[in-house]
Amino acid sequence: MTQLESLPPNSNGPSTGPLKHTAQDVPNAVRIAASWAWRIGLIIIVSGGLIWLLSQISLLVIPVMVAALLSALLSPVTNWLTTKVKRRGIATALTIVGFVVLIVGALALVGRQLTVGFHDLWAEALHGVQQIQTWLQDGPLHLTADQIDKYIQDASNALQNNSNSIVSGALTFGSSAGHFAAGLLIALFVLIFFLLEGSKIWAFLVGLMPRQARAATDGAGRKGWVSLGSYVRIQMFVAAVDALGIGVGAAIIQVPLALPLAVLVFLGSFIPVVGALVTGAVAVLLALVANGPVNALIMLIIVLAVQQLESHILQPLVMGKAVSLHPVGVILAVAAGSYLAGIPGALFSVPLLAVVNSAVRYIAARQWEKDAVAASEAKQPSALKIGDDSITSETAASGSPE
Repeated sequence: MTQLESLPPNSNGPSTGPLKHTAQDVPNAVRIAASWAWRIGLIIIVSGGLIWLLSQISLLVIPVMVAALLSALLSPVTNWLTTKVKRRGIATALTIVGFVVLIVGALALVGRQLTVGFHDLWAEALHGVQQIQTWLQDGPLHLTADQIDKYIQDASNALQNNSNSIVSGALTFGSSAGHFAAGLLIALFVLIFFLLEGSKIWAFLVGLMPRQARAATDGAGRKGWVSLGSYVRIQMFVAAVDALGIGVGAAIIQVPLALPLAVLVFLGSFIPVVGALVTGAVAVLLALVANGPVNALIMLIIVLAVQQLESHILQPLVMGKAVSLHPVGVILAVAAGSYLAGIPGALFSVPLLAVVNSAVRYIAARQWEKDAVAASEAKQPSALKIGDDSITSETAASGSPE
């Protein structure tokens, strides 16, 4: 027997067989990191696939989300009307008709204001163009009339050379308008049934879950719905304050189209951060074109004052308590939503984050277990004391206490 053959199996001497590794040979930190890595990677893959699938049916997804927002806003009205007329269907019809009449009336008023105001604004715009031409000739550039005409002719030729792209863009706009009309009808149809049978629809969806997960799913969904309703109502209030402040300020300094501008600010305020910046810039530009740089500077001060009121008072004190979201989370949600889905993503990112935040908090705290205990205690007969005798509520109901 040689020296190598005489070595025991567990000795540190040379070995001719293959090396075998066990799970204990991998450091604990690496095992934990690997466990987290494949789970996080799976979540990212599934989330990305879900976003891609939803983007393919955006014509259906966006109207349903709009209907959900409007349902969260209008459901208190429907519930109140139900207590008055005793019929859910009639209450839903009254809510929908009143909402449609309100929207159509507001659009008609704004359209009339735009028709009247744009006539004067067009004259102001032509005067501004003449001032720009005078500045190009007499200013530091010292352009001649022939040079200005040449630049205008070059711009006209560029438009003619790209006529195909313009026509294609017009056709795309027409297609988008058709999609918008179809989405509007879908949203209205879904809104009717959300208000009429929302609880039945939710019960059906909860019933699709495994039996053990139904209580948690139901509680988390209801908690998220409360947050969604709070967000919509508070955002309505914040948007109304922004519109009132900027609209009244524009009217005081005699900026034209103050009412349509207020409506634009109201609609834009539903897109947090981005909407306020864009509508504020439109207000300043309108004041610049109509009344000059001094008036535009005053309008800028008004816009900044209103936005500071929103960001430092309304958002922290009102919106923060309603949805429990940090401003950094709001900004990141808007940025991510606008990058992934454009304007719809910016519009729905914050309410979606608010719903997810409330649902996750509910599940993490296992709140459904406390709700189940409270519900079981509520169903138990409570003791009613009459004098020295103790009877249960069931006995009292039967009328034969013992």
